[in-house]
Amino acid sequence: MKNVLKRNKKNILNGMFLIILFMITLYYVFHGSGDSLSEVWAKMQMADPVWVVLSVIFIVLFIYGESHIIHYLFGTFGIRTRRFTCFLYSCAGFFFSCITPSASGGQPMQVYYMKRNRIPIPFATVILMIITITYKAVLVAVGVWLMLFDRTFINERLDGIRFVFYLGIILNIICIAVMLILVFNNRLATNICSMVIRVLERLHIMKSDNQRIDRLNDAMEVYRRTAAYLKKHVLVVVKVFFITILQRTAYFFTTYFIYRSFGLKGTGMYTVVMLQAVISLSVDMLPLPGGMGISEALFRVIYLPVFGSNLITAGLVLSRSVSFYTELFVSAVFTMFAHIYIGRFTKKEIVGVDDFNIDYR
Repeated sequence: MKNVLKRNKKNILNGMFLIILFMITLYYVFHGSGDSLSEVWAKMQMADPVWVVLSVIFIVLFIYGESHIIHYLFGTFGIRTRRFTCFLYSCAGFFFSCITPSASGGQPMQVYYMKRNRIPIPFATVILMIITITYKAVLVAVGVWLMLFDRTFINERLDGIRFVFYLGIILNIICIAVMLILVFNNRLATNICSMVIRVLERLHIMKSDNQRIDRLNDAMEVYRRTAAYLKKHVLVVVKVFFITILQRTAYFFTTYFIYRSFGLKGTGMYTVVMLQAVISLSVDMLPLPGGMGISEALFRVIYLPVFGSNLITAGLVLSRSVSFYTELFVSAVFTMFAHIYIGRFTKKEIVGVDDFNIDYR
């Protein structure tokens, strides 16, 4: 029993942190809102189920969008696999992103499942880095668009949260810059990894292994080949960027559908959708699972004039239930299936991976 607890200590702590954060969020949502739980529930039942179902469909499309990008990038490298397997990779990423601070657990778990399918770690890492860079680039593009072409929106709609909005832009730009250096400056990436390994060995966190650096160099060679391919195929990255715009837009539209489900029409579609984009941009780099807590606070501030004081709490609960908890539930179900399915039933479906076959153990 002790060994089980020790092996799963990190998962248990993450789960406890998520539950505590969820309880604090619930307290914030209802405290001072003037609505009891029963009143909010009664108002949520007023929502048109057609619009709510449409918002759920768009969340699933949002998850599928990343799997489409993964499948497309695999194809550009001559690696062919099933779209459903790529969907499982995507679900694993979203699930662990939802339950870990700053979405830090998503991509490592995607790499883990890809490795179970004989896809080399450096190759998987670069693919996911490209996805992350374009993902964050779309958010930055939203911020730049508003700053250059719609200052009125910022002045009228973001009063009180401008600091968080600008902070989100700055942090995402820094993150993109760091990842671009890692992807396209192979020497610097190798030196950083070598330094981290030496420090971990000196601190006795990692056992000393004379062959580890050699394996790192082999891994970085695949890293270099992948990055070199992307340099020569800029259109691939451009296409991924535009696919990501569609993917992100599917997510941004969920709040608009919830807004319409209450029969509201006073605020235009552009405003409602862009406000959700602002929330996503603002919380993306904050160290909270799914932006939990801060997302609700921002929603209440900037959507109050949109939903009105009578429906703001019901709109908040229903919108977050769809945009975060539906995403969490759907991705959790398929992640459990991925744990059974990937590696046991998918190895024969991967074609074209042999050219990248290096031992990374």
